[in-house]
Amino acid sequence: MSDLLNQERFASMYARKPPWDIGRPQRSFVEAADRVTGAILDSGCGTGENALYFAERGHTVLGIDFLEGPIQEARRKAQERGLVAEFVQKDALTLSDLDRTFNSVIDSGLFHVFSDEDRARYVDGLAHVTRPGGRLFLLCFSDEEPSGHGPRRVSQRELRESFAIGWEVEAIRASRLEVRPDLEDISFSEGGPKAWFAVIRRLG
Repeated sequence: MSDLLNQERFASMYARKPPWDIGRPQRSFVEAADRVTGAILDSGCGTGENALYFAERGHTVLGIDFLEGPIQEARRKAQERGLVAEFVQKDALTLSDLDRTFNSVIDSGLFHVFSDEDRARYVDGLAHVTRPGGRLFLLCFSDEEPSGHGPRRVSQRELRESFAIGWEVEAIRASRLEVRPDLEDISFSEGGPKAWFAVIRRLG
């Protein structure tokens, strides 16, 4: 899918509030919060709930998203809540030109939208911005979620292969992606789409 079509598709979803925009951080990141250290990049931050959660915990946070609308909404939320967090419109496939590094990177539902080619480009960018010893915390659709609505499913093997060079996969556990309870014409597994939550350390 072209970048333009991808942008149009996601802009359309945000225009009517996407399934993942639940008004709070994803539970997987809350449960892992004590392991998330230092300066944080939220890659594909959407309207900012995960980033703002970590800002409230005292972290320096940069959230990026390739759409202007969600970034504006994230900035509004930060101001409304009196939180300091930086939100910038940026394509996560261009992380290699970002002149900053982070102790932790969080990815809530971005990795699984990429083609194989873009996935490799994205991982290269993550390597560029993650400090040696830093960690990526990644939540993505699992191949255990039945086919149907939502993005492509990801297997544990694909995760391990994607991060085989320059990274150590410390853990992959079964999880759930929380979605809005009022969804119409969209169905997932009861309790939310089945997901993987991976903790991956940058070597170096």
